[in-house]
Amino acid sequence: MVQPGDSVDTIAASQNVSAQTIIYDNQLVYPYALAVGQALLLSELPDSVNDYGGAGTDASGAAKYPAYAGGYAYPFISRWVLEQTLPFLSDLFIFSYGFTTAGELVPPQLDDTFMITAAKNYGVAPILTLTPFGPDGRFSNYLISQIVNNETAKATLIANISAQIQERGFEGVDVDFEFILPEDKFAFAEFVRDIRTAVNALGYPVSVALAPKTSDTQTGLLYEGKDYGLLGEAADYVLLMTYEWGYTYGPAMAVAPINKVRQVVEYALTKIPSGKINLGIPNYGYDWTLPYIKDASKATTIGNIEAVQIAIARGADIHFDETAQSPYFNYVLDNATHEVWFEDVRSLSAKFDLVKEYQLRGMSYWQIMQLFRANWLLLDNTFVIQ
Repeated sequence: MVQPGDSVDTIAASQNVSAQTIIYDNQLVYPYALAVGQALLLSELPDSVNDYGGAGTDASGAAKYPAYAGGYAYPFISRWVLEQTLPFLSDLFIFSYGFTTAGELVPPQLDDTFMITAAKNYGVAPILTLTPFGPDGRFSNYLISQIVNNETAKATLIANISAQIQERGFEGVDVDFEFILPEDKFAFAEFVRDIRTAVNALGYPVSVALAPKTSDTQTGLLYEGKDYGLLGEAADYVLLMTYEWGYTYGPAMAVAPINKVRQVVEYALTKIPSGKINLGIPNYGYDWTLPYIKDASKATTIGNIEAVQIAIARGADIHFDETAQSPYFNYVLDNATHEVWFEDVRSLSAKFDLVKEYQLRGMSYWQIMQLFRANWLLLDNTFVIQ
């Protein structure tokens, strides 16, 4: 952690790490200023990115934990960011494919062919992500109801998904539905099971994204339509969406506080085998203007590198919440106080430890649109990615 008076050069000398390695690993911006309280990844840079991931032990000599790593991306991702990230992934979730009430598949507005090709070039599985977006661009429980309760439309959609896999080279399907009506709970689980039957027949897996529940009786439209037990059986594996406690329209707090994440994991393990669970990890933070006003406040989404640059520019010290295991800071701009929560190598290490502690299948990132190199290097030093 950066202390007052520290510089890249003084840290490099004290830790026996080259300054250039610190700059590269942590994406420091010239003239390489640091924020007090900033967490840095300190490691020697290998000869090439391909040197990462092959060894079976971490920097301390301990055995790496075998795991899967997935990342969601839109077709407008920078090709450079994609190329930098793919060496650390097992799956690339291409976001996203919609559908009509008749079961016709609706592809992304932008061509995703380059993503499929790039993923395959790196030995990464390109995954078709299925979402029920309505005309307004939001999750539509009407659309969900129409497709899961209509056998003809469902069969048409599954046939179209299967054709897309065979024609385009996808290697799996991820079902990312939200706001499912409680009365559609059983039909939705059957829908996932039917997709799995068809996609497994082609030799590929099906996953389903789960809202972060902590009990069977948790109320709310995000939770009531998703039965962990049923969906854990219906899919090959699941993604726990363990983020968005701190979110755009809510009060300032950690996006993925480890104490809350742990509660979700512990509940999920009562319903789903650990080997079928991927932990969701956010690759972003939020900047709130205070005070929070319900139904009026709106946070700005920022990248993790951007968060640190804001702290440096505003002369803010970065703090670390031990309960949430998350970094945060405050600053003042135009007489308004801001609060920022984001992810760093400390918060990510806590999440990685949770994956290992409960022997989970791995982790999936929402989303990989901005490069956070220190995350991937830390991931690579912690896990053998399958």
